[in-house]
Amino acid sequence: MKAVSLLCFLLFSLYGYGQSAVQTSQNIRITNLVSGTLLKPDTENPVPLVILIGDSGPVDRNGNQPMLKNNSLRFLAEALFKNDIASFRYDKRLVRLIENRMLQEENLSFSDFIDDAIAVFNHFKSADNFSKIYIIGHGQGSLVGMVAAQEGADGFISIAGAGQEIGDVIVDQLAVQAPGLMDDARAAFDDLRTTGQSLNHHSGLASIFRKEIQPFLYTWMQYDPQEELKKLQMPILLITGDKDFQVQVSELHLLASANPNAQTVIIENMNHILKEVDNMGMENQRTYNNPSLPIIPKLIEVIVDFINK
Repeated sequence: MKAVSLLCFLLFSLYGYGQSAVQTSQNIRITNLVSGTLLKPDTENPVPLVILIGDSGPVDRNGNQPMLKNNSLRFLAEALFKNDIASFRYDKRLVRLIENRMLQEENLSFSDFIDDAIAVFNHFKSADNFSKIYIIGHGQGSLVGMVAAQEGADGFISIAGAGQEIGDVIVDQLAVQAPGLMDDARAAFDDLRTTGQSLNHHSGLASIFRKEIQPFLYTWMQYDPQEELKKLQMPILLITGDKDFQVQVSELHLLASANPNAQTVIIENMNHILKEVDNMGMENQRTYNNPSLPIIPKLIEVIVDFINK
């Protein structure tokens, strides 16, 4: 999968299982554009709740998007349930906008995703029937989750989150996958950062700098993950996999430097969508469309340990 095609998706593009009670699954509508699934052990005792925020693109509550079905978030929610941890996972607003033929890319703002996450958090915070509320953000959802967690979450977990603002992340991706476009991309992002638009960029970057999505990119660039992480005064867990070809391990180190109190874990053989692989090649890419392949058990171990501390 080449860099530019990956970036199109980027933009729009068994551990200690305890004896759980009966599974209770409930579909909940938070706003006109945000609905999701609450998966909660049927017990009288309050349990922790995890809010799962998906990656970039039209990602649904299960971690899937058109032509890329891997069920990563569904498997994560189900594994947490088996450890007596409730979860709420939701469709990003892009899913509903596309379904209703209402998507206007030029009107999208990164803050829309933050507003949605805060609405979800406030819904469950007001319910007051969970022992604690944690936010887990995956990929782009990591940055969204950092900001939403500032509303009073009890803990924050980043999975495969970037440590730089998005322009620098994309330039670094291109340096590895399409180095001939790196300098042009850097100049285009500098223009976008300064003037709010990029008018002169290499034709090979057209899918990244389409006129319709430049306003969204511009609003995304206003958020620096390191600065947002510094604001969090709560337990923090930073996770990445060493077989992630979308977000490099160096991004985790940048986040860790911003908040020295954060716990960091690099999971061996975990790729970007939380699956276990041996390499960065075709095996890795095939997992993106394998809905039956489970997520790596080590991830559940790490998250459950963090929440149960």
